[in-house]
Amino acid sequence: MNIKQATTIDEVIQFLDEIIESSKQEQSAIGLFTTLYREVTLKIKEGIDNGSFQDGARMEKLDVIFANRYLNAYYQYKVKQKPSECWGFSFQKAETYWPIVVQHLLLGINAHVNLDLGIASAQVSTVENIETLKSDFDQINTILSNLVGSVEKCLIKIWPTLTIILKLSGKIDNFFIDFSMKTARDGAWKFANEFVVLPENQREATIQERDIKITQIARLISNPGYLVSGVFKFIRLFEKGTVSQKIIDLGKIE
Repeated sequence: MNIKQATTIDEVIQFLDEIIESSKQEQSAIGLFTTLYREVTLKIKEGIDNGSFQDGARMEKLDVIFANRYLNAYYQYKVKQKPSECWGFSFQKAETYWPIVVQHLLLGINAHVNLDLGIASAQVSTVENIETLKSDFDQINTILSNLVGSVEKCLIKIWPTLTIILKLSGKIDNFFIDFSMKTARDGAWKFANEFVVLPENQREATIQERDIKITQIARLISNPGYLVSGVFKFIRLFEKGTVSQKIIDLGKIE
């Protein structure tokens, strides 16, 4: 199995489709985050095509570099090489029973946004011009925010008990939104600004140091304490359908 790397946003979508199809056949929960990520990528492509970004060419370059970090981690894992710690942790959890769908999504968001996005943003920028990326970077926030409501509807299909829990408490709902939209992306922009000023010979060590911190967050997502874990395990027992069906349901985001 070759490690595939995209050169255009269309190739990104094609390679994500391949991972999603493989995940369905293998009943692999890796396909859950990949499905969400594909929807984000489609929205970014639409934004580039309709002129929503200040610099569409730079945004496509950013999207491809960003996606290639995920593709590289995925194929490294599949051929038994060692991806970054946070991606390795996420992929390993995809092979176990207990994480619920939201946890799988958050583990992917954690690795891709907290580690990969800052690096990719720095790689399409210089110290002098990174601030000009901020507007387009924030535009992705809007795209992600608009997807949240649709994701919730899909999740309710997978575990109907979510409706009851959201009525009783908005905490899980708010946690999902706050983590994926605000905390992670604010941290990614801060890291991009720190990373872009580093000389080349310091970058790899900085990535490894960041990776350790992000893996600690992944462990918290996986085991968020006795009470929340108990709720999540209750939810997991009522999740409907096979992993393949969950991927299909999540793919019906509108």
